[in-house]
Amino acid sequence: MASSNVHVRICEQEILKYDLEIKALIQDIAECTGPQSKLTEINAEVKKSFHNLRLRIQDLDQMAMEQDKESEKQNLVGRIEGHKKQMQSNQTAWRKSNLASKLSIDNMEKQELLNGADGAVRQRKMNKEDLAQSSSDITENLMSISRMMAQQVQQSEETITSLATSSRTVQETNDEFRTMTGTIQLGRKLITKYNRRELTDKLLIFLALALFLATVLYILKKRLFPFL
Repeated sequence: MASSNVHVRICEQEILKYDLEIKALIQDIAECTGPQSKLTEINAEVKKSFHNLRLRIQDLDQMAMEQDKESEKQNLVGRIEGHKKQMQSNQTAWRKSNLASKLSIDNMEKQELLNGADGAVRQRKMNKEDLAQSSSDITENLMSISRMMAQQVQQSEETITSLATSSRTVQETNDEFRTMTGTIQLGRKLITKYNRRELTDKLLIFLALALFLATVLYILKKRLFPFL
């Protein structure tokens, strides 16, 4: 039990570490002024931290299922829910920071294009290419966010399935206990009945033996002492 508590504390410390990493990276995204490649690099680090955080939360969830005491299990489950809510909050903040940063970078790039010394044709061409690239990046990020949300839904479904399986296991165990209890009670009745029957058999044997001895004594008496 002490070893389990140590593992739980280590796991929660790592969850806190990844949570702080994600918050710092989200702040970097909010303050990012370009170029687009820098924002993409920061987002890759955020994805990696979210992946590690999700794995540690799953490990903590498994530890909760292995707790012996129901009170400790429920306490740990409550803390896990708090970690999941914090992760969802970070995901929301991440999406907002990305959109704000992309909008800021787009505006800055547009302004630079407008203030450039090139001709109007070149400005329109670069503006279209930049908008196309930005649109592609935004679409890619939205698809990535959609995949993460789908993973969250899948994890929730797996958690519900696991809880349902545990509930069925507990119900089956209770049914087995009731069956065993009925079997034990039936065995006790049979043993009691057998003991009573054994006592009755012994009594009958004793009476038969006494009758036999009385008969033998009576016959001996008649033959040895016929005049008595």
